[in-house]
Amino acid sequence: MESETIFVEELIRDLESGHLQLPTLPEVALRVRDVVDDENANAQQIANIIAQDAALSARIIQVANSPLYRGRNEIDRLPMVVARLGNKLVRNLVTSQVMKQMFQATNDLVDQRLRQVWEHSVQVAAIARALASRVPGVMPDQAMLAGLIHDVGTLPILYRAEERYELLAKPGLLDQLIDHLHTRIGGAILKHWQFPDVLVAVAAEHEDLQRQHDGKADLVDLVQVANLQSHIDSDHRLGKIDWNTVSAFQRLDLDVDVHEIELTDVVGDMEEVHKILE
Repeated sequence: MESETIFVEELIRDLESGHLQLPTLPEVALRVRDVVDDENANAQQIANIIAQDAALSARIIQVANSPLYRGRNEIDRLPMVVARLGNKLVRNLVTSQVMKQMFQATNDLVDQRLRQVWEHSVQVAAIARALASRVPGVMPDQAMLAGLIHDVGTLPILYRAEERYELLAKPGLLDQLIDHLHTRIGGAILKHWQFPDVLVAVAAEHEDLQRQHDGKADLVDLVQVANLQSHIDSDHRLGKIDWNTVSAFQRLDLDVDVHEIELTDVVGDMEEVHKILE
């Protein structure tokens, strides 16, 4: 266990000293965010930034015409997309679309693990979006993005593990290290990206199932429930949690005496979320 202890100590030391190499949000997402934060920004300016990435442009237009967002008429120009969906929704969609670029590695074992994390994140994003109506003030696209980034703290751990084959050869041990460190690192990543505090809290606190707070349900509650729902009937440790012990369910006014949350009326929307993110 000595090498594993050293690995953890190095990660924590580098995190606390600011020397841990954190993933960088793709430039197009940063530029779109900066323009959206400008009160004088218009649809054409945002469209011009997205248009510099041909693949992203095509994806955003495709998403705008999907059943989740389409209007009466199909649109095929980016300024029309931004005008229809609004600056903030487009910002969140752009961020969601470019996130997958970071879930890749040169080592086959790490790449496989990253794909698994991404697929799980997409599942949580779909469930969170479906449940968004239960949290006043939370828009569906914000809930979707929250689900997508909740496990982002696993990235630096898996990147580092590329250099330690003894960790890759012990999947159970690597899982323990991720469980121990990923929320702390995830919060640091989203602070580094200058994400809103509500999203930083999602990455940092979604595993704290004993979390208590005053007032109504919030975005962390929503992602906690979506995360637990995603692990139903799995061998994952979260698949064995007694929902009665998780106060987020009460704040979301969800029945904990059922095997799973009833989502049949939004299955179509959840399938569309998978399509636009996968």
